[in-house]
Amino acid sequence: MDCYTNAMDSDNTPAPKRAGRPRAFDREQALSTAMDLFWRHGFEGTSTAQLTAAIGIAPPSLYAAFGSKDALFREALALYGQRYGGFLSQPMSGTGSARAAIEQMLQAAARQFADARHPLGCMVAAGELQASAAQGTLVAEVAERRQAAQLAIRARLNRARQDGELPADTDTATLAAYFAMVVQGLAVQARDGAKPVLLKRLADLAMQAWPESPAAG
Repeated sequence: MDCYTNAMDSDNTPAPKRAGRPRAFDREQALSTAMDLFWRHGFEGTSTAQLTAAIGIAPPSLYAAFGSKDALFREALALYGQRYGGFLSQPMSGTGSARAAIEQMLQAAARQFADARHPLGCMVAAGELQASAAQGTLVAEVAERRQAAQLAIRARLNRARQDGELPADTDTATLAAYFAMVVQGLAVQARDGAKPVLLKRLADLAMQAWPESPAAG
């Protein structure tokens, strides 16, 4: 914080106060800091005091910039998706085989969730699983993001079934739910301290659930 001197001039006239230059507010950096806190502690585990202290602004400035803590969480969640959602979106939109896409997704999740350069786990996969009734809307929104991820997996599996990569009778809804469950489980394991090597082994093990191709029958 800028300050000014209280020294007196030789004629006992107070020295003029110097107007401090306010620190420029970096909204993008503030949002990134908030994302980190929410990722580590969840919505209810992150207080407004923690947010303002970490960002370095007063509560009125926080509300002026983001509207509310709820709105800030939503923006942080969207930022997380932009920065860290590629482990799912890239394989699901690729042109390779569905099996390779699912394997790539699980292995990328295993690496990312245990990466010590940022909070462990996944802000979406294992986020806000429990909260007070007052936060029901936010909990539902996070759940919708998990469901959207599962639908993306199912869509890729449907393509594989149509292309003959999967048997015609494959229950893609259940298989998609299974792989989504594996992703969520990897996130929880990472938060509990599982090392990358274990997570990768778990991802390999999960791939044993892949149905045999029609040719293999």
